[in-house]
Amino acid sequence: MIETVEKPQDAPPVNFGIEEILKSLPHRYPFLLVDRVTHMDIGHQIKGYKNVSYNDPFFQGHFPHLPIMPGVLIVEALAQIGCILVSKMPEGEGKLVLFAGIDGVRFRRQVVPGDRLDLYAEIIKIKGSLGKAYVKATINDELTADGEVLFSLLPKVNGERA
Repeated sequence: MIETVEKPQDAPPVNFGIEEILKSLPHRYPFLLVDRVTHMDIGHQIKGYKNVSYNDPFFQGHFPHLPIMPGVLIVEALAQIGCILVSKMPEGEGKLVLFAGIDGVRFRRQVVPGDRLDLYAEIIKIKGSLGKAYVKATINDELTADGEVLFSLLPKVNGERA
């Protein structure tokens, strides 16, 4: 059974850039898909974004004459913003946060070069080494994708950062 995570009282907002993101995630170029965290209530929710550029490597093949960000990478960006949040929680300390699955994700709008993909994740439940978060991506407040991601927490191996 997974227990619901309650929002901490008076959690201070957090705003940080790439240096702190690199401390929070093991991902690196070309697979790091979060550029900035704009708000975080540790243990509850996080907001951030990815600036989508024609120079992103996936546009070379998806598609050369009609560049559209692959849906799987939108989901990965959402999972990464969620992993940053979990890595800052007591449950995530000393752990590698792994993307374990998706439920009910729907895509509602194409993401193209020049878009700022706003990312949001909110913890639904976490217990032991398993958890679930609601995630959504928007562009100019227009819903792009939403659903739930599942994650697992494993001990770090060989000094890997969570």
